[in-house]
Amino acid sequence: MTIAEWKGLTMTAPYRQDDGPVIPRPALTLPALRQAVATVVPSRLPEFFEELQQAFMRAGDEDSVVPIRMFYQRWGVVVEIERYPERSRRLHAAERAVDSPDPEARAAAILEAGEIVRSAHREVAGG
Repeated sequence: MTIAEWKGLTMTAPYRQDDGPVIPRPALTLPALRQAVATVVPSRLPEFFEELQQAFMRAGDEDSVVPIRMFYQRWGVVVEIERYPERSRRLHAAERAVDSPDPEARAAAILEAGEIVRSAHREVAGG
């Protein structure tokens, strides 16, 4: 690889002004979700791996795959939100506003955060 080729490589997710997704929606599989989290919210990888370990432990304790499916669903929703920069910004602003001393601001923040998360759940579920 030449220096010119190396300099042309993108090291971070591209910024999109139209708030399109910075990555395609990943499959709800461990490799795909791990790569997506590493791309859109790398600071949350330790949390991802901790929850993964807990899900597999619960699955063994309960003799059920439900905890693993719930883990995939949860992180699919996280990625669905974070892969859209504007949606992510709005959710994080709403999360901060929940601590506002103004009751109207808190109520608006709760509604905003709820709608963002419900929308992401619907999208991950395919509808």
